[in-house]
Amino acid sequence: MAKRILVVDDEPRILAVIRRRLETVGHQVSIAVDGIEALRKARAERPDLIILDLLLPDVSGLEVCTLLKGDASLRTIPVLMLTARSQAADIAEGRRVGADAYITKPYESDTLLEQVARLLAKAEEKVGEGKGSENEHDA
Repeated sequence: MAKRILVVDDEPRILAVIRRRLETVGHQVSIAVDGIEALRKARAERPDLIILDLLLPDVSGLEVCTLLKGDASLRTIPVLMLTARSQAADIAEGRRVGADAYITKPYESDTLLEQVARLLAKAEEKVGEGKGSENEHDA
């Protein structure tokens, strides 16, 4: 049941905490520290889920999400935005570019794990159903 999760954040401490927590529950975790590395790893590794910060060097999390959701081979990978940007406009923009969920920092570890489990289960349901429900975003 181990899933491959790509965590994208430019803060090493946050990456370490998230990685440790996800690995504790059995997931395989890879990390990226900027938007360019995130896109490269997403294409190369095809993770089951991407946890993405908005404020990244080079390419923002919003741009990364837009590019992922615009790529036919990557658009079905769930994206969970995990960011300090907590304004309603930020959340709406995250949804607009295709984020499947949005959690603001600081966050509860259990909340993160619940969202990860929910998104992974939803992605597996879609695989089981075929390609019929790709446009289910809360835009």
